[in-house]
Amino acid sequence: MPSGLDKLSAVSAKIEHFFSEQSPLATDVAQFRPRTQQREMALAVGEAIQNNAILVVEAGTGTGKTFAYLVPALLGGGKVIISTGTKNLQDQLFQKDLPMVRDALKAPVSVALLKGRANYVCHYHLERALSDGRFATREDIRHLGKIKKYAKVSLSGDKSGLLGVPENAPIWLLVTSTRENCLGQECPQHKDCFVLKARLEAMKADIVVVNHHLFFADVMLRDEGVTELLPACNTVIFDEAHQLPETASLFFGENISTTQLLDLANDTRIESAANAKDFAQLPRSADEMEKAARDLRLVFKKEGRLPASVTENYSEFTPALQTLSEKLLQLSGLLEKQAERSEGLENCWQRAQQLSLQLKQWQDSEVPDRVRWLEVFHHSLQLNTTPLSIAEIFEKQIGGSARAWIFTSATLAVKQDFSHYQKEMGLLDAKTACWDSPFNYAEQALLYVPQNLPEPNSEGYTEAVVQAALPLLEASKGRAFVLFTSLRAMQKAYDILQAEFERRGWSYPLLLQGEASRTELLSRFRNLGNAVLLGSQSFWEGVDVRGEALSLVIIDKLPFAPPDDPVLAARIAQLTKQGRNAFMEYQLPRTIITLKQGAGRLIRDEGDRGVLMICDPRLISKHYGRRIWQSLPPMKRTRVEDEAVAFFSVPVPLNKQ
Repeated sequence: MPSGLDKLSAVSAKIEHFFSEQSPLATDVAQFRPRTQQREMALAVGEAIQNNAILVVEAGTGTGKTFAYLVPALLGGGKVIISTGTKNLQDQLFQKDLPMVRDALKAPVSVALLKGRANYVCHYHLERALSDGRFATREDIRHLGKIKKYAKVSLSGDKSGLLGVPENAPIWLLVTSTRENCLGQECPQHKDCFVLKARLEAMKADIVVVNHHLFFADVMLRDEGVTELLPACNTVIFDEAHQLPETASLFFGENISTTQLLDLANDTRIESAANAKDFAQLPRSADEMEKAARDLRLVFKKEGRLPASVTENYSEFTPALQTLSEKLLQLSGLLEKQAERSEGLENCWQRAQQLSLQLKQWQDSEVPDRVRWLEVFHHSLQLNTTPLSIAEIFEKQIGGSARAWIFTSATLAVKQDFSHYQKEMGLLDAKTACWDSPFNYAEQALLYVPQNLPEPNSEGYTEAVVQAALPLLEASKGRAFVLFTSLRAMQKAYDILQAEFERRGWSYPLLLQGEASRTELLSRFRNLGNAVLLGSQSFWEGVDVRGEALSLVIIDKLPFAPPDDPVLAARIAQLTKQGRNAFMEYQLPRTIITLKQGAGRLIRDEGDRGVLMICDPRLISKHYGRRIWQSLPPMKRTRVEDEAVAFFSVPVPLNKQ
């Protein structure tokens, strides 16, 4: 029987072979190029898998990190869970990258895709929606007909497989289940359940692809099927691991939203009409609770995130919250009397009890090491309790199990230092490794910081940014992303650019985040070839545009999180109380990682070439600016507009600043 060392050597030898010029990958995969960084990363991942170790890896753009973890994962044996940052990346892994690598390696492994229950058609709720017959729009009726046909022929029930109905169409809320309204084994359609089928396939598969939201929702709520997979799992790989602190904070806390309460009211009315027509008090009580939930939302005029303490400034808040609590308790009492009449009414009663408890817990006094806050959305209000630190919680989640944990992203370190990420995630004992991008940034890219711009918080800053950007936009002939740290600045810049383009007679198409889905906007941007796309948070990462269509990336400000964000403010206060430097230890590293993501949109391929324009003068004027630009890829740098403009025609010698 081979020893652990012999097995590691054998796997390492296979990895070396598969990343050589004689590799099946080289002959079967058109875009494969042997790269030292990729091979070394694959060897490190392979070693971590064999040793059940924790490994944190940063691999620069172009390393090919997906192949670098897939090859050792497929060769290492055992069950592997791969968690991605987005559902788009999840689909790409499952549909493209995994089959490609599996075929090249001729690896006899089975693969499954597991998403959250909201992605699968629910037979019970579809049937209920069809019989209810009350819809907001004719489009809902048309979409429902398509979903009905799809549910009959689809093997997976995954809504992404139905191209005729947008994934954000309102009708999906009526034909999918939530953790709260799923009837589980009591459901009359249980044996045909798409969610159950997906989980069973995942149980049998060697490689299971999930996403971060699903992973953490399950780890905390025991709801999505991942918990059942973990005991048999040998390796967990987190791709886009820079997103984990935010995602984990979301799920390690507690929240209750008015949307959940409105859903409960609606479900109660539907179940009451079907199974308790003779009990008129029930739908009336549901209506009263719904009104109380809507009234609570209407206390706040503006959308945004607020600390719980701010509610003292809203005299209507406490009475509105008290009224909602009372109406919810009344509804719960009436549901209890009718619960035995159907599985649906029983489910509504259980939910009412749980929501009532959550509402009471949020109203209770402050909990140590947690921050209470509110988020006001257009149509809803969410009450949140978030831990100030997730390190200890996450450390417990991954501790005590003999399996490998791999964390990888293009942006985890600050000047190759991982200590910020390790402290935040509770990974102090993890092994770390960093590989720079194989791209020739010194020749392919230029970092331009314009001179004489005002301070970012000054009036007229966005106008100044646009004026500084115009010569570059003309030189690049459009072909640009303009990225903003706020939606307000993005909209303002869009209005100014529209007027400037018209005045100058420029025909570059202007695209604005929110006009269409991100996927559609990116498709239009690529096809147009000379467009200027203005985006905020959702375009800073996870966007891949190769070739000349994107030759200029403009960033308006360093992406510091708003200091009045309630969770950030509480974490800063805690670090300060401990005598630590919250800015250098927490705020600055987060800003650098976000900026690296935005900057990473520019060079996506060996043939790409372009300018990264960061408008924020703090990059030069502040003592921490050097730490920021030293964390960016090693581009040439200039502050001279003419040199930045000339980069789009003939490269000229540059004065480094």
